[in-house]
Amino acid sequence: MDTNAGNTVRGSSLTLIPNEPGTYILILEAMSRRRVSVGVLGTLDLQPGFYVYVGSALGSGGLRGRLAHHHRRSRSPHWHVDYIRRHTALREIWFSVGISRREHLWAAVLTRSASVVIPLKGFGASDCGCAAHLYWFSHRPLLSSFRRRLEVSAPQPEAVSSAEVARWVSAR
Repeated sequence: MDTNAGNTVRGSSLTLIPNEPGTYILILEAMSRRRVSVGVLGTLDLQPGFYVYVGSALGSGGLRGRLAHHHRRSRSPHWHVDYIRRHTALREIWFSVGISRREHLWAAVLTRSASVVIPLKGFGASDCGCAAHLYWFSHRPLLSSFRRRLEVSAPQPEAVSSAEVARWVSAR
């Protein structure tokens, strides 16, 4: 797969996602209301809609390894997103290959989206100064809109061209 072309990969397998380092966004859908304990962070009131989680996979296993973890519903949570992953369906993954830590720029771009809600302050952002790395939307966010907002925010050297953001879509 040529990730520089902004291709879309469809299927239930993540084998076409590179095992290189990179940044990713999970598009998760919640179908019902539920109170979810997120370890020491507190309680999240899960609402029907779409949760968008921003992360990076810069260690061993790269994007494929990290995303394979998020693809499964973990019984013993390791990251904040594991707590809500058990109660949501993974609909899409947006990702970009590279060793630059782009998750903070991507989080800032999402924060400026129309109708965005930060459902739990600090979620996924315990190691940085971002308000959160989890966002809630009532409607499914579009990669094309994210790419446009990313291009407007892209003068920073760590920014990635919007054309370099690829997408995996669940076959389910």
